[in-house]
Amino acid sequence: MSQNPIFHDYTFGGQERKELDHVGHFVLPGLLTTDAQQQLTESLARIESLIPGCQKGYEPNRFAAEYDSYLESLIPHPQMLKLVRQVLGEEIRYDHCVSLNRSGGNGGIGWHSHGYSDDDPRFGFVRIFFYVSGFDADDGGLKAVPGSHLYRDPKIQGATDETLREGWLAGKTHPETGEPLAIEALSVPPRTVILMWTHAAHAVSPRKQDSDTRWTVVYAYRNPGRPTRVRWVTPEFERKPIPGAEGLMSHY
Repeated sequence: MSQNPIFHDYTFGGQERKELDHVGHFVLPGLLTTDAQQQLTESLARIESLIPGCQKGYEPNRFAAEYDSYLESLIPHPQMLKLVRQVLGEEIRYDHCVSLNRSGGNGGIGWHSHGYSDDDPRFGFVRIFFYVSGFDADDGGLKAVPGSHLYRDPKIQGATDETLREGWLAGKTHPETGEPLAIEALSVPPRTVILMWTHAAHAVSPRKQDSDTRWTVVYAYRNPGRPTRVRWVTPEFERKPIPGAEGLMSHY
């Protein structure tokens, strides 16, 4: 297991958790160390090289940690687990590790959300995005709707911003403040980490044709107690004895 630091010092206390719960995402700019950035770039480039001709249903991008020892080592990394437990509490499970690399000319992705324990907020599900190379709002940038996660709607859809505004977003207000919900376009520097609750509405803008690859990987963790539809973990990997991951890999 990698014991080298992957994060610089950061603060995530009660106020930061309150913001995450209110907004639905929380940005930690430049959190990744330079060494982690370099190793992640190498690992994600390797994952990308394995995708052409890969076995259907067992794609390296969906099962990224199963194809790369460094990505695997971050699942139980002490700094990773500390951050996860600051969000979810002590009882956690690993859910998946997916590469989200976007090369120049990539078309991005429309608005969507994910589900987990939709009717019971006691069980949380957080995605931890490592934006290794960062992004600008208009170049493979993450967009979100602050407060949308509080609706716990796993089926938010919208091909474009306008489609979302005219559809799901129409008339929606923040459940806590009553303010109209609105789209937020983010820009972040390299080595940024973003926490996001699974029910948050989000999308990605197209990557410019002449831009370099945006290297990104997401790790997902949850409180056990409900089934999850996006748990990309093979039975072999669940049984694999990974130092430090004891108790993390089982579904419940």
